[in-house]
Amino acid sequence: MSTVTTEPLVGHYLRRSPKLYPNPKKTSHISLNYSRRPLSGTATLRFCDYRRRRTVPIRARSTDAAVIETSEQSDVVFTETFSLKRPERAEGKISIRLDKGKDEENWHLSVGCSLPGKWILHWGVHYTDDTGSEWDQPPPEMRPPGSITIKDYAIETPLQGEAFQEVKIDISSKWSIAAINFVLKDEETGVWYQHRGRDFKIPLVDCLDDDANIVGVKKESNIWSGSLGKLSNILLNPEASPSKGESSRNDGSGAKNRRLEGFYEEHVIVKETLVDNIVNVSVKQCPETAKNILCIDTDIPGNVILHWGICKGDTKIWELPAMPYPAETVVFKNKALRTLLQRKEGGNGSSGLFTLDGGLSGFVFVVKLDENTWLNCNGDDFYVPLSNGTLHLEERKPNEESNSSQLAYRSPEVSQEGSVYTDEIIKEIRSLVSDISSEKSRKTKNKETQETILQEIEKLAAEAYGIFRSSIPTIPEIAVSESKVIQPGVKVTSGTGTGFEILCQGFNWESHKSGRWYKELHEKAVELSSLGFSVIWLPPPTDSVSPEGYMPRDLYNLNSRYGSFDELKVTVKKFHEVGIKVLGDVVLNHRCASKRNQNGIWNIFGGRLNWDERAVVADDPHFQGRGNKSSGDNFHAAPNIDHSQEFVRKDIREWLLWLREEIGYDGWRLDFVRGFWGGYVKDYLEATEPYFAVGEFWDSLVYTYGEMDHNQDLHRQRIIDWINATNGTAGAFDVTTKGILHSAIERCEYWRLSDQKGKPPGVVGWWPSRAVTFIENHDTGSTQGHWRFPGGKEMQGYAYILTHPGTPSVFFDHIFSGYRSEIGNLISIRRQNKINCRSTVVITKAERDVYAAVIDDKLAVKIGPGHYEPPSGHQRWKIAAEGNDYKVWELS
Repeated sequence: MSTVTTEPLVGHYLRRSPKLYPNPKKTSHISLNYSRRPLSGTATLRFCDYRRRRTVPIRARSTDAAVIETSEQSDVVFTETFSLKRPERAEGKISIRLDKGKDEENWHLSVGCSLPGKWILHWGVHYTDDTGSEWDQPPPEMRPPGSITIKDYAIETPLQGEAFQEVKIDISSKWSIAAINFVLKDEETGVWYQHRGRDFKIPLVDCLDDDANIVGVKKESNIWSGSLGKLSNILLNPEASPSKGESSRNDGSGAKNRRLEGFYEEHVIVKETLVDNIVNVSVKQCPETAKNILCIDTDIPGNVILHWGICKGDTKIWELPAMPYPAETVVFKNKALRTLLQRKEGGNGSSGLFTLDGGLSGFVFVVKLDENTWLNCNGDDFYVPLSNGTLHLEERKPNEESNSSQLAYRSPEVSQEGSVYTDEIIKEIRSLVSDISSEKSRKTKNKETQETILQEIEKLAAEAYGIFRSSIPTIPEIAVSESKVIQPGVKVTSGTGTGFEILCQGFNWESHKSGRWYKELHEKAVELSSLGFSVIWLPPPTDSVSPEGYMPRDLYNLNSRYGSFDELKVTVKKFHEVGIKVLGDVVLNHRCASKRNQNGIWNIFGGRLNWDERAVVADDPHFQGRGNKSSGDNFHAAPNIDHSQEFVRKDIREWLLWLREEIGYDGWRLDFVRGFWGGYVKDYLEATEPYFAVGEFWDSLVYTYGEMDHNQDLHRQRIIDWINATNGTAGAFDVTTKGILHSAIERCEYWRLSDQKGKPPGVVGWWPSRAVTFIENHDTGSTQGHWRFPGGKEMQGYAYILTHPGTPSVFFDHIFSGYRSEIGNLISIRRQNKINCRSTVVITKAERDVYAAVIDDKLAVKIGPGHYEPPSGHQRWKIAAEGNDYKVWELS
């Protein structure tokens, strides 16, 4: 499940809507969210050197291919069997029926599924008097037998039946329910079926917003009659209440109170299951002709196309081999070959024979089943080493287990050209890194030129990720050795600073109450600098409806509960004097109005940016905006700003530039970036050129029956997608790591800290240079305590984030507490060993009661009550820090 909200998301706004997503339209195919899981399986690897074998005639089936007789001297030098997982699809229907009961006040909702499986209806209701939460638990009388509660916002009810499964829900008007929301879950696979990427929604009263996920009723319909129907119109549709000077007559011309006579809808869904298959690969060598004869055999049914090429030298770059080619082969965009394997007699699979010149290092391929389904090897191309190439077979041990295959859904253009293109980009990045790192470069290139090269490296890396992420959700991170590491003080690009930043959140939820917070920070600047912090994040500076600053009103008025405009400038200047960069907390998603419009709606803004309804998104039901539809999630407590409007973007760019010039901010902490497209953030950051920028992309992790799933790839992928939309110009808070670290320490389940590929399981495992790691902030901790880190175990969390890659962020409350000296020691160890946002991690242990890793071959760290000692040998380790269930070693 991709978003069951089990914890509050942000302090200034709590939305309890699970973000589950299927698809719509009567009898039209839904593009379902298929939850891909790491695929299990093994491959048997054998190396042979058989001599004096009997003659086996092997002939290609086309006159275009070479005809080769293998002699007794032919050697079988390599065989391997890959276990494959192939998707098979079954089509069925989700049916939704709403029927009237014995009278106008009672109705029956039926949801069914025709596909086999163990189906669960995950559902909740939206009450007419609740304007904040879209999901809530229904009344007890409404819950069918067998239902269980999920936290305080949803119910799960199993569907009943054999060939056709169904669940029935009774509805009564006395419960004042505005809508029913649901998603369908296949308990056997864990896949959630949603509606156009959102919850199924069945409105029972007038609905102002024309959501694409509404089913069954048309806009402005209402099944309830009488006073409840009229009341619901007023509550959910402000336009239904008469404005001043207007009468409330109902001439019958509208459809406001039209009753719904019931409906029946079907939605076509596709369920995918994985079927086991194999691919056998063997290579024979013919000494007489110096040829390699490669045979591929598979039991996959139907047409199987091999998308392949060869490699030369030490690289794994795809190239075209010399002709002739096997039968049924075509050249694909001069990048690769595609060969249709020959069907076996009886139809039990296919096989193919490939004759390759000597001197090659490898044969690379992926399996193409159709335009959207490809099979590869755990995200990489299948690679077969050839004996007379530069890769020697002795490098791999006999019977070593090989990777099993995994599904890769990608177009052929992205599949092949993306792979080749990103290889070239990586090559160019490495060249640039070598260029700027060399001593000659340091002497001949001025600082401005070096900064330009570094910015180009960052852009290339973001470009490579954008092309490649559809098949491999990671970005190539450049491993920089100690001698080549970029020293602090050199600007790289937005989002990353130098890579050595250590961030301090310089406030908590109560900091505004003193009225002199800027002055208090001014007094602590030297102390924070001595602890090793290089960046501080200050609270929102603008005039705000809420004292904490997250409901901004007049953006150019910087007199807030934290202090005055002048006090802010003096404090920023002081931090600069002690060598600390300053981030401004800017709220761009929403803004509070200064007065109401003619309908009594708060959407007219004051101050220098005197916007009107045109600056508000059209699909926010509470504020009657006249802009375009939102590009993200709505924040219902204040008008959501429409960033698609050019005048809005121009004003925001000018405001951010003014903050940089007038106040001296070096970068930004961006609030609630889920609310608008990351491409707009890219526009703002390119205009303001911040030293560092980080977005708060916060949504719920994946939970099943209230328990966190081990695989959180969907969660971190959403954060990665937002970063990528900014073109890598901003980083993001690593909420995935926070959640997993929280759960692992709280439940003593440290195995959670390694994903299924042996990498850190958060954003830091996929794109560490853009991951800002943390364990607590003003929302999760402080007096709000919405998602407080396990008490007394905070130092385990800091031992993790302050030794690992990414940019660590330390919460103010933890610095000025009993943890001050321990945190200061860990920061010192990080700085002394030059651990940075791109440092490498080798996880050496991830078990029930202990996690351990080695970072950059300089530090070893363990957290948890279990035992661990770093590897002995030529390296000698000494303890650098230790505390309650954590230890850090460094090389002596």
